[in-house]
Amino acid sequence: MLSDRIVITGIGLTSPLGNSLGEMRENLLLKKPNIQEIDLRYMGKTPAGVCEFDEQKYLKRKQLRVCTRVGSISVFCAREALTDAGIKLDNLPKDRTGIYLGITEHGNVETENEVYNLSQFDYDVKFWTHHHNPRTVANNPAGEVSIHMEITGPHYTIGAACAAGNAGLIQAVQMLRLNEVDIALAGGVSESIRSFGIFASFKSQGALGEHEDPNKASRPFDKSRNGIVVSEGGAIYVLERLESALSRGAKIYGEIIGYAINSDAKDHVLPDADGQIRCMEKALNSAKLSASEIDLINTHATSTPQGDIQEIKAIKAVLENAPDTKVNNTKSYIGHAMGAAGALELAGNIPSFEDGIIHPTINIEDLDPECEFSNLVINEPLQTKSVDTILNNSFGMLGINSSLILKKFEPDS
Repeated sequence: MLSDRIVITGIGLTSPLGNSLGEMRENLLLKKPNIQEIDLRYMGKTPAGVCEFDEQKYLKRKQLRVCTRVGSISVFCAREALTDAGIKLDNLPKDRTGIYLGITEHGNVETENEVYNLSQFDYDVKFWTHHHNPRTVANNPAGEVSIHMEITGPHYTIGAACAAGNAGLIQAVQMLRLNEVDIALAGGVSESIRSFGIFASFKSQGALGEHEDPNKASRPFDKSRNGIVVSEGGAIYVLERLESALSRGAKIYGEIIGYAINSDAKDHVLPDADGQIRCMEKALNSAKLSASEIDLINTHATSTPQGDIQEIKAIKAVLENAPDTKVNNTKSYIGHAMGAAGALELAGNIPSFEDGIIHPTINIEDLDPECEFSNLVINEPLQTKSVDTILNNSFGMLGINSSLILKKFEPDS
């Protein structure tokens, strides 16, 4: 009988803090954010999180002309994850491998840029790329991985706004438990800084982060926070059943033991603490844990005035009888990577299982009294006795919430 225990055996990523888990973790502990100013069409200089990775490490120049930016991110992360897991591409059971990638935006990025390019040629459609349709379908990022790696198992993307990174991992867990696949490549990806429209929309909502120092533009929980810093990135994990990982002597990063996805069903944009409370409690029930058994919560907090307050309100309610649970935030370093956010932020916290260190939320110079919380790790890393469980929050527009619980691997548990 197949085990329901699903473990992480590989992690591949690209983020504004680097292109490996080790590099990202080092910068988190050194308190080194990396937000740049990009010259955005119609808007001028704007803070953004930019990834700098070798697009030609796995894709040839000719392939990149057809591939989307998020497709190249996906291929890079998937290949890095497989290498990290110790699985050679030739040995991958390709018809029993699934690809499940969370996304926030896709298609609109390519279409917007293609329309702009067409405007330079007096809107003559003969200049419109014939690759437009495959580049803009929603399954493009996962499909790029499938084609590049010749994976014939299921591939699709999960559109779950900014809860998508967690949603990709949750889908993979479910498919492995259903015995639909034996290996899953799962996580979240985003090319969002390539779209003028995303920035303009946040700007019109009064929710686009600004600061004279771009590295301080993303400042969750700070009294002066004024909005989101848009970032790109990706994090893809290799997931497999425990017996598979053990049989090949794989390194195990952690075990996914609980999760939940629910909906506020209240507002298109504004988050709701009650919905977030229900989501976290449902995830705890799924993991068969009490709140006091969670060592660390990674917050979704995006540096918006209302969003941060609502999440702290929800966390306080859930942790009412959990005095030792610590809370941190990763967007203060990398901004908001949209569909990739949950997966990237989880990755940055996973090394806590080994070293017991919790990276801090940075850029808090004046803590908002409405976000004050005694166990919020602020501005300096915290060395703890141990971190054995992590609850990873990711929430998104249209009221979608996700919480994922990861446990330090214990072979006999």
